[in-house]
Amino acid sequence: RSHRNLASSQLHERLTALRASTKGLDLCRKPERRRKESVSGRMEFVTSPAVEIALKKGGPVVALESTIIAHGLPRPSNLQVAREVEEIVRAEGATPATIALIDGHVHIGLEDHSLVELAERDDITKASTRDLPILIAQGKSAATTVASTAYLAWRAGISTFATGGLGGVHRGASTSFDESADLTQLSKTPITVVCAGVKSILDIPATLERLETLGISLIGYRTDRFPGFYLADSGFPLEYRLESSDAIAEVMRHRTHEAALIVAQPTSHPMDPEKHHRLLTEGMKRAEANGIVGKAVTPFLLEFFHGNSEGESLRVNTEIIKENSRLAAKIAVSYSAR
Repeated sequence: RSHRNLASSQLHERLTALRASTKGLDLCRKPERRRKESVSGRMEFVTSPAVEIALKKGGPVVALESTIIAHGLPRPSNLQVAREVEEIVRAEGATPATIALIDGHVHIGLEDHSLVELAERDDITKASTRDLPILIAQGKSAATTVASTAYLAWRAGISTFATGGLGGVHRGASTSFDESADLTQLSKTPITVVCAGVKSILDIPATLERLETLGISLIGYRTDRFPGFYLADSGFPLEYRLESSDAIAEVMRHRTHEAALIVAQPTSHPMDPEKHHRLLTEGMKRAEANGIVGKAVTPFLLEFFHGNSEGESLRVNTEIIKENSRLAAKIAVSYSAR
């Protein structure tokens, strides 16, 4: 009996100690998910000196995607536009951070010689988020899409990102399931993206539905209408409108969930609506006649626009990235002044 009493006393002491050590803990709660720590492997960046200094000081930095340089604009205007866009950001008081993958290294901010390399090399592929680990392991070079730029910018500590237009739901996606990776990546990346909506050749109402479903906040900058990239008005309304970079920065300070904030700014140099309608109608007919379906439709239509708009689609594309970079810089400056 004395042995049983001793064992019972020891068990009581252990239970008492265990209760004390777990006091206030919910032992039934699942472990908390921590986003940055959940990414396997160590992400190493080659950060330009200007971007590194700005980030350390908490200064305004604007991320810029590189796909428009390597794949979106013809040579030599691609390099010229890249330089102009960076200068626009600097003129507004922010630091530009063009993001790209060069020889297997993620660059956050490019020196001019790297911009030249990106604009002139023929071996630059295009990298979305899913491609990054493969291309890094293989030591490849790539221009970053909206999805991968947003992700890398956020990992580097950048809060604002300027691009031309978002990817979205493609026409015929109900059967092809073709939807841009931009949407799912932005649903889990807390960064502010300034864009001119999505290209009007996409399924815009379906894209807007997906943005809502994925919890991606959307506001119009001085507009009540969702822009359609080439067009200032895609034909669909926006629920929220803000008039200044300060107001947008205030929204950023009150972020409630880990999804992007999309700032949609209509271009001040839109394509003629009649020409746009004619090109879209003709392009869709040509695609059908050539048996082009599914995910091949969007690149076909883009190429059709570029080849048949007498340079207007290229002009609009160039103006959009300049205007969006200027607004993104203003937002970054407002946000850093907290």
